[in-house]
Amino acid sequence: MSPDQSPRVLTDLDDRITRAAPDEGGALWRLAESGRQLDANLVRLPPGASVGEHAENDLDVLLLVVAGGGEVEDGSGGRRALAPKALVWLPRTSRRALRAGPDGLVYLTVHRRRPGMTVGARPSSVERAAPGGEEGGDEGGEGPCMLDRVCPACGRMNERADSGVCERCGEPLPSPGTA
Repeated sequence: MSPDQSPRVLTDLDDRITRAAPDEGGALWRLAESGRQLDANLVRLPPGASVGEHAENDLDVLLLVVAGGGEVEDGSGGRRALAPKALVWLPRTSRRALRAGPDGLVYLTVHRRRPGMTVGARPSSVERAAPGGEEGGDEGGEGPCMLDRVCPACGRMNERADSGVCERCGEPLPSPGTA
C-alpha cells in the first residue's frame, strides 16, 4: 500500500471554521488528494445568504450541517429546517435551494468525483442518454463543478457561469478550476 492510500485525518473542521473570518463565505476547505474517487467541500454561507434554486443533474450529494442553521427548499416550495448534525440527501436531478439563518450555515458536501474533461468526438444522443456513467454515458466527461459560481462574499450561487462577478454583491468570483 502506497502512502497516499493509507487512512489519515485530513483536517479539523472546527479549526477551519474558527480560523475563517466570521463573515467569510464560500469554500473553507476542499478535498484535494490525488487519485481520489470523491469530492468534498466545507462551505460557509454568511447569515441570510443563499444558494439559489438549482439541480445537480449527474450526481447524488450528501450534505452534512456542521454549524449554524438555515433551511433547504425543494423545487416545489417545501422547506425543511437545517441544524447542526442534520444529514441531507440531495438526489441527482432534484431541485434545491439553501438559505442560511441568522448564525450563518456551514455544511460539508460529499459526492462522487467528476471525471476530468476529455477531448474527443461529441457523443451521439443515444450515448448521451446513457444513465449514470453506463457505457457511452461518460464520453467527454461530466459537467464542471459549480463552486466557481458561489460568491465567496455573500454565498449566492450565480445563474451565469461566465459573469466573473457576483450577480448580487459584485464581488469577484473564483476562477474556474480554483473553486
